[in-house]
Amino acid sequence: MRKAYVFRLYPTDPQQVRLAAMLAAHCELYNAALEERREAYRKCGITVKVAAQMAQLTGMRAARPDQAVWSFTSQQQTLRRLDKAFAAFFRRLKAGEKPGYPRFRSVRRFDSVDFRHGDGITFGTKGRSKGHAGLRVQGIGVVKIRQHRPLPENAKLGQITIKREGAGPRARWYVVIPVEAGAVPLPETGREIGIDLGVVHLATLSEPIPAVTDEHGHLANPRHLAASADRLATAQQAYARTRRGSNRRRKAAQRIGALHAKVARQRRDHAHKTARALVTNADLLVMEDLRTVNMIRRPVPRPDGNGGHLPNGAAAKAGLNRSILDAGWGVFTSVLESKAEEAGRVLLLVNPTNTSRTCAQCGHCDAVNRTSQAVFACVACNHTTNADVNAAINILRAGTVRRSA
Repeated sequence: MRKAYVFRLYPTDPQQVRLAAMLAAHCELYNAALEERREAYRKCGITVKVAAQMAQLTGMRAARPDQAVWSFTSQQQTLRRLDKAFAAFFRRLKAGEKPGYPRFRSVRRFDSVDFRHGDGITFGTKGRSKGHAGLRVQGIGVVKIRQHRPLPENAKLGQITIKREGAGPRARWYVVIPVEAGAVPLPETGREIGIDLGVVHLATLSEPIPAVTDEHGHLANPRHLAASADRLATAQQAYARTRRGSNRRRKAAQRIGALHAKVARQRRDHAHKTARALVTNADLLVMEDLRTVNMIRRPVPRPDGNGGHLPNGAAAKAGLNRSILDAGWGVFTSVLESKAEEAGRVLLLVNPTNTSRTCAQCGHCDAVNRTSQAVFACVACNHTTNADVNAAINILRAGTVRRSA
């Protein structure tokens, strides 16, 4: 399996300036290559290949000393990135999907550069600070790095990415190192669990796990976005009072971006810790195959025939959508899939249809069984239990049937 190790960089102030200049130079190269491809096809009907653009790099670097400062290989990787964007465009066009023609990139949104290890970048170089690893980057120098965990033994380093998160002095810099890592199977536990995702609780298990869930099998939902709502509202109000194009407006936008980035990091950290606890304590994990994009769609307007609209529950639906996004189901599912593969566990995704309406005791399916958000009361056998626990048991049963089939 392929695994990405992400370490934070701690550049000095001059190094931050140089890193930003590096991103700007690669952004300029990306846009210039896109312009060449677009104009060649528009005027002459010619498709410019990535190999032809790479062949121009030597002459470009001779004419542009500011571009020659940076790694030749990293510039090749930037041209390959554009080529991948065109390949994806033609693939979607052929499949009848929304094509999405490659667009010019703003320097504020061009946040990463790819390298090849040993050519313009070297990981593991010792910096000036004792006890800290360093990352030597051509044109930048040795950047301090916080390597909070070791790489796998005999890991072959290939592509390395330098990535920026945020903007201005609040920006954070990271290095992403993909490596091939084998699975490390965990000891078998004999436990199989169904997982019902929710909003009140992040998830509910078909059976409680000590030290992981509460006595009912609920996993806590920290609601990181809701916890930061007051600070975000204050920052957005300050942004609204600024003048368009001013430095205060730019700094206010950076504060908002930093708050949202912190929420994303908190959500990702909680997903990693929760997923690790689940794969450690269960051999089989079964989840709903939810389509979050469909679940957060806006309600259809209801015209009243007089030029107005009838109430359609849009305000309540907006609050529900916000809670769904705050729970981070997609992040949690992707992290759980990765950790299950790494630990040698089995993760199955099943159809969620009627899992909340079916009685886990007798199998009777009816919408009236779900009397409230928290209570499930079967009208056929009078079985009463927590609604989320009932759904989790049904999910586990569906996954067991699918696995045996």
